[in-house]
Amino acid sequence: MRREPVTGEKHMEFARRLFAGAFLLVVATGQVAAQENLGRLFFTEQQRQDLDRRRQANIREAAVVVESSVTVNGQVSRSSGRSTTWLNGVPRDNARRPLDPARVTLPGGEGTPSVNLKIGQTLDKIRGEVRDPVESGRILTPSQKREPRP
Repeated sequence: MRREPVTGEKHMEFARRLFAGAFLLVVATGQVAAQENLGRLFFTEQQRQDLDRRRQANIREAAVVVESSVTVNGQVSRSSGRSTTWLNGVPRDNARRPLDPARVTLPGGEGTPSVNLKIGQTLDKIRGEVRDPVESGRILTPSQKREPRP
């Protein structure tokens, strides 16, 4: 007479078979992956040097393209002492808190002194001029800038 397996024994047998199948699958795929050699993206040393040379050329070209004007869009000082300044709409992190939160000091280039700008001012590097959006002392709303209707 055959004895019927108990429910727990059925689960145990299923778990053993599942574990054995998974183990065989892992071993088989591990051997295939070990045999497959993908190599490098650029095979020779010369190709890698060419890529590095091109990358450096792009960096130098980007460094040469410098905007002739710098606009200070804003500045935020955190309680931690760090601050963020927006120049031409791009945020720049600063490690230290500025002395005057309403002003930004831009470092000068070769042989030129640093420039202290208020928020909203624009420095023309070529002419060395600072333009203020409130030069006339009046601020006009968009409706005031429009021409009056006849």
